Amino acid sequence: MKALLIFGARPNFMKVAPLYRAMQAGGVIEPVLVHTGQHFDQRMSDEFFQVLELTMTDVHLGVGAGSQTAQIAKMMQLLQDVYADVSPDMTVVVGDVSSTLAGALVSDIHGVPVAHVEAGLRSRDWTMPEERNRVLTDRLSSYLFTPSADGDANLIAEGIDPGRIHMVGNLMIDSLDWLQPRLAPERVRAEHGLTGDYGLVTLHRAGNVDDPDSLKRIVDALATVAQDIPLVFPVHPRTRQRLASFGLSLDEPGLLIVPPMSYLDFVSLLSEATLVLTDSGGIQEEATVLGVSCLTMRDNTERPITLEYGDNELVGSDPYRLVDAARERIARGRPAARRPPLWDGHAATRVVDILGR
Repeated sequence: MKALLIFGARPNFMKVAPLYRAMQAGGVIEPVLVHTGQHFDQRMSDEFFQVLELTMTDVHLGVGAGSQTAQIAKMMQLLQDVYADVSPDMTVVVGDVSSTLAGALVSDIHGVPVAHVEAGLRSRDWTMPEERNRVLTDRLSSYLFTPSADGDANLIAEGIDPGRIHMVGNLMIDSLDWLQPRLAPERVRAEHGLTGDYGLVTLHRAGNVDDPDSLKRIVDALATVAQDIPLVFPVHPRTRQRLASFGLSLDEPGLLIVPPMSYLDFVSLLSEATLVLTDSGGIQEEATVLGVSCLTMRDNTERPITLEYGDNELVGSDPYRLVDAARERIARGRPAARRPPLWDGHAATRVVDILGR
């Protein structure tokens, strides 16, 4: 069988890599890598391929920057030719980005079964484009691979045939476990002059960075927390642009502002951090497995399993909540790491076994 593995945004790489390796090892499914170019940065793209030991992409669409509508339209148009050239037996899409939905739509139009890895996650926040992408992709999919039991429950409540739903675990954790021997926290700490406890910050979601009042509240809260513990903040290009346009500064004592980091370096730092302040979904999962306190700067999460198994708390953009929660974590130190069921580094093998039946 020939399967298109469609991806395009940075979080997709960590989910596609273990699938690609499992398909190659299984010998039943021939993977064809299709990079849409949704988030295309040559340096970062090359770094992911090198670190995750992926071969070069079979197909690169080179979509590039643009609005969500423009990107999806261009992806769909270009994917038409890919389906005609490759004639795949199935399509595998991962996550919840524009590339995910575009791949599912074109596959459905061509009558090719869709497998959605990371299905069933719901924030119930329809202002997030990711929520629309998740729901629509799930409706189009023949195989729905969920990371946790809440995903199964969400899909069944929406009327999805339980026979199409398979709880397999979390592919992000497959990649995290695979990379564990290559983590180098001592080196990365030394490069950033970190000698004691520290925290990490990531911030990029539209609800936080596109609203000047919300962004100012978060910046003020980070400046306060940084008085108690150094905070390493790799600033996302979108966030940097918004800070400049709103006249906001990160030049505060204790805030260590750095360019976007490689995935390996970021996870190396995360593995020994006291806490992480983030609005990322994937980092909530990684922090849970690594035993790092996580303060999520959102009012909702599509990953409630991290609230149950990890030390994750939703603090929104309320500066008082964020500061109080951070100080409480700093005072008590790191929690014990706990893994949700099936987050054991073998999710990709389960996916490939089911697809190859």
